[in-house]
Amino acid sequence: MKARSDRLSQLREGQTEIGNHVIDEFLAGRLTRRELLRRGALVGISAPVLGGILAACGSSTSTSPSKSTSAANATINVGTITPATNINPLLVDDEGGLQMLGQTGEYLCLSDQNFTLKPVLATSWSSNSTADVWTFNIRPGVKFHDGHPLTADDVVYTYQLHSNPKNGSEALSAFGGVIDPSGVVKVDDYTVAFHLLAPNGNFPYLTSSDNYNVIILPNGYDPAKWQSSFIGTGPYVMTSYTVNKGATFARNKSYWGKQATNAGTNFTFYATQTPSVLALTSGTIDVLASFAVSGGEQLLSGAYNVIRLKSSAHRELSMRTDLKPFTDPRVRQAIALTLNRPDIVQALFKGYADVGNDSPFAPVFPSTNTSVPQRVQDVATAKSLLAAAGYSRGFATQLIGNDVEEIPDYAQIVAQSAKAIGVDISVKMEASSVYYGKATFGNSDWLDATMSLVDYGDRSVPNVFLTAPLQTINAKTGTGAWNAARFNNASYDKLSNEYIAAVDLTTQRAIAGKIETLLLAETPIIYGYFYNWLAASSKNVSGAYPTAIGHIFLYDCTKS
Repeated sequence: MKARSDRLSQLREGQTEIGNHVIDEFLAGRLTRRELLRRGALVGISAPVLGGILAACGSSTSTSPSKSTSAANATINVGTITPATNINPLLVDDEGGLQMLGQTGEYLCLSDQNFTLKPVLATSWSSNSTADVWTFNIRPGVKFHDGHPLTADDVVYTYQLHSNPKNGSEALSAFGGVIDPSGVVKVDDYTVAFHLLAPNGNFPYLTSSDNYNVIILPNGYDPAKWQSSFIGTGPYVMTSYTVNKGATFARNKSYWGKQATNAGTNFTFYATQTPSVLALTSGTIDVLASFAVSGGEQLLSGAYNVIRLKSSAHRELSMRTDLKPFTDPRVRQAIALTLNRPDIVQALFKGYADVGNDSPFAPVFPSTNTSVPQRVQDVATAKSLLAAAGYSRGFATQLIGNDVEEIPDYAQIVAQSAKAIGVDISVKMEASSVYYGKATFGNSDWLDATMSLVDYGDRSVPNVFLTAPLQTINAKTGTGAWNAARFNNASYDKLSNEYIAAVDLTTQRAIAGKIETLLLAETPIIYGYFYNWLAASSKNVSGAYPTAIGHIFLYDCTKS
């Protein structure tokens, strides 16, 4: 026992106060082995130290994604959804676009398939005791594709670019109320400090691949020109890009890390899922970056390698809390109570999804408080609530949704379910370009419709889900940027900020319970399910590495 104690004492040396708190939580039995790895990586405990702690306690771990050692030299043919717009790191907000960013660009860290942070362009990070200053050490010896060496100046430029509201970056959904340009500070050539506007225990996730816009750009580089070069530091360089057609990438022979095991990749863009599924089944492509159960059933037959990732990806059914009849929370609760969630999961996903409980706390998040009772279908209570709100005869309204994947089918289920309580919902589905509009209040059916049904991609922590669609709209701080429900609740704002500031899992889980309970009472948004992320490849292909937010990493992909 003394040897174990001595070893743990050695491993604690040099750790921050927060780091030692995480270790204490694990030793006290309040964190599982997996939670230790996840929380430890988040607060900057290195992989060797985490492995040493587990070894001292009679366990062991591998802290790297499984990678093939094959030296195959083939070209990997990949199918993916067509990028929605020009590939500009500031403005990308779609799956096809973020996949392109991730082929040549790199992040400070990677959020892997288990939502554990891995160092990439940052070798390590740590915070002060209050988690409002985070310091990142930048990897030396890295070069951009044009030969320009990576330094702290490039990191500072990139983050000041994305955190400045004047630039309209999509990353503001994560950075709003968290950091502004003045808070991004160069300490020395290979050290950057982030001075946050408020404590944030999950901040490193906002610097990861989860915040997909923030690939590191050369200092002063114009992001509007990125599509012409795909400049980055990654394991591939772009050799061709044809709008709406596809892209090709070649192995970066000057890459700072392990070179790609294939010679390169060839991406074909597909406007819809059906032709991409046919391309895989016919052998035209080797890898399908993602697919939905609806329309992709044949890929689940066992004839293909299917990668299934639990995720926090979901659909948000927002109800305008500032417009009648949805000004009354009883009306919103009534709509939610009409849904049979297990049946929806089975019908739309054949079980490849988890039931939602009308908050953004997905089952995959360690901080989700599972003691809060699950909302279930209860038509009798729904009718009673509607009558108490003055709508005993029901009402009519319109639901506008994004016409992608299973959303149209889900919208019809919502409308059909609501009929049981006398509510007549007319459904209107729109193409993404129409539905999102300018993605600003007053210029977007997504943000302006009385009822709006939209897709939300996966995140490793719920911070963005807690702020952008639910916090009170504040143009100055950038919070509430996606608040389609116009939810305005001071108690919620306070609790969500407390959650974001918390640095330990026990505190986060306690606050999460309060948030979940409040949102069940208010129900500005219905969270019916959280679906699994699915990707597929031919049986002769191995090493494709998708993440649940939508990246597809192929540097270890081989085929025989």
